[in-house]
Amino acid sequence: MAQSWRVKHERSRKPRPPLDAEGLERLALFYAGRYATTRAKLGAYLQRKIRERGWACSKQPEVEQLVERFVELGYIDDRAFASARAASLQRRGYGERRLDQALYAAGIEPADAADAKAQAQRGAWESAVRFAERKRIGPFREAKTEPDRAALQKALAAMLRAGHPMEMALKLVRARPGAVPNPDDV
Repeated sequence: MAQSWRVKHERSRKPRPPLDAEGLERLALFYAGRYATTRAKLGAYLQRKIRERGWACSKQPEVEQLVERFVELGYIDDRAFASARAASLQRRGYGERRLDQALYAAGIEPADAADAKAQAQRGAWESAVRFAERKRIGPFREAKTEPDRAALQKALAAMLRAGHPMEMALKLVRARPGAVPNPDDV
């Protein structure tokens, strides 16, 4: 009942006309201008819009050619997207495995993801420490309380879900409060 206005509004809305080549390009330009995107994400967006609204022309839509033209024009750069995503995840304390998942979901090819993965490997320890600090794990937990086994397992699970390797996560989880371990010992 709380959303009854939405149902009424959607019924009264005129159906949008089917897309043509010019409309498809306008949609692509708007999407690329508004969102940081990849080839795969833009292609999926355009295909979805064609399914939703239909296609007005007799020949098939040239989605792949449009996406490639946007790449040539520099509107889409998968390498830059991967590097930006790597930097963002690292600042928030996520590890390399989490970056791999994000790049795979964005449709980034392995060749375009190589620099971003190298960047994540170089900053792996700092990222893990940042995550531990954010979640108050290991050296960043309160010194007053000694964690029980369940709390240690919960902290370890959080580190692993964040994409950090087991050895690194164990080192941080087991650390005494106030004593950040040395990265060379990992």
